[in-house]
Amino acid sequence: MSYQIALTFEDGVTRFIEGREGETVADASYRSRINIPLDCRDGVCGTCKSFCESGRYELGDYVPDEAMTEDEEQAGYVLTCQMFPRSDLVIQIPVTSDIAKAGVSAYSGRITGIDHLSDTTMGFSIALDNRDALGFLPGQYVNVVVPGTDQTRSYSFSSGPGADHVGFLLRNTPTGALPSYLREKAKAGDRIEFTGPLGSFYLRDVKRPLLFLAGGTGLAPFLAMLEKISGSGTDHPVHLIYGVTNDADLIKVDELEQYAKQLPNFTFTCCVADEGCSYPNKGYVTRYIEPQHVNGGDVDIYLCGPPPMVDAVRQWLESQGIAPLNFYYEKFSGSTGLVTETGAVHLKVGDVEEAFDARMALELGAAQLTVGRLSEEQIAEYRRLAEATVSHVGGGHFTDVAGFRETNAAFHLFPIQATGNATMIDTYRRLQVQEYMAQALTPSVELTADIAQDHRDMVDASARGDLDAARTAIVTHTEHAKATMRAGIEAQSERAGSTG
Repeated sequence: MSYQIALTFEDGVTRFIEGREGETVADASYRSRINIPLDCRDGVCGTCKSFCESGRYELGDYVPDEAMTEDEEQAGYVLTCQMFPRSDLVIQIPVTSDIAKAGVSAYSGRITGIDHLSDTTMGFSIALDNRDALGFLPGQYVNVVVPGTDQTRSYSFSSGPGADHVGFLLRNTPTGALPSYLREKAKAGDRIEFTGPLGSFYLRDVKRPLLFLAGGTGLAPFLAMLEKISGSGTDHPVHLIYGVTNDADLIKVDELEQYAKQLPNFTFTCCVADEGCSYPNKGYVTRYIEPQHVNGGDVDIYLCGPPPMVDAVRQWLESQGIAPLNFYYEKFSGSTGLVTETGAVHLKVGDVEEAFDARMALELGAAQLTVGRLSEEQIAEYRRLAEATVSHVGGGHFTDVAGFRETNAAFHLFPIQATGNATMIDTYRRLQVQEYMAQALTPSVELTADIAQDHRDMVDASARGDLDAARTAIVTHTEHAKATMRAGIEAQSERAGSTG
């Protein structure tokens, strides 16, 4: 007996290997010439520690607290040198693919179909030369080489992992490289190539209700996911909300209806943003998210669409105080198909604290450069920004999480900007503090201190020109902020433990 094991790397590359009966995952990986982290092979050093996202396995012996803690084992961490697969697996490997010598693979085949699905959307399919060699997780994408050029474009599979031919959807834009090729030159039988699979946006084990949110050709990965679910089934409800801009953009509704017939727990809603459209459901996808779809936060949300849609949905969830147990998203450019951002939000205390410590380091550096040197006008603006955060907290809780995040970001950015140091400003903007806050903080999270007063203390010290007091205020505030974030993360973990 053998099992299919998907190894996902930090740079988005996924490689599939075969795990044989009685063979550890590490041994299977090295047999496939993929050099995942490994040292002692005896469960002692912890070098091979990874995270198993899905599947069943038997974990052998290891040295507690040295190789791995029991809490980590309960959370899903594994030692690949000690684990034996008992089903297909998906394992996150904590290195990039180049370190493991497992770069992306290239595939080639012939175009078998070009479908003009509407005036705005096309689909195409490929029969690969060696279909059995390609494994992918539903939701992932590949980089398609535009024939006759050195250009590549990224598209998500719209077909399931078991389909004989692989399929894709794309916007039929006038100047797009691949749409132009398919529209003007391509014919059935022409050769085409791609590399992959790539991406961390893929279907995980279905352990709770699912909410799929698709925008335009962002429907593609959900068609692949539904094909997978239709094969395995699920006891949990799955709801898809599919939004487009105009009537002509609405495609594949017949396929969604077929899935609704095949899957008793699957329902879907379509909507068109243009208020002048003929379709009965007008507006954006957020208009059609109902309380039962988010299940009090005990839900896994998958979101794929153009950047404005993805950002709007995330802001809406924050404004409603909805913190899904898991939230996976992917942004793309409709004109090129290029995946611009993929995210899977998994909060870890260590990662969060590192981000807040990095912000503190920047603020301490900014204090060195600005305390005692700000003008009266600058101090007044700094104080105004501090006071702007006050209205969003009260009674030891956040009264408006989204409002606090916005005003808090402006407050912390001010002294960094006041340095005039472009490198510091750019570094601050690249911190993931706001991202982490958006996921961890809800109105129910209890504040561990008067954060608004911390802000006032930082301004007062700067106004007095007291550098030591400013440093103390910055460090104190950081500790309070990290404690509040820990409370938010712990609340998420408790929900996971009670529903997982």
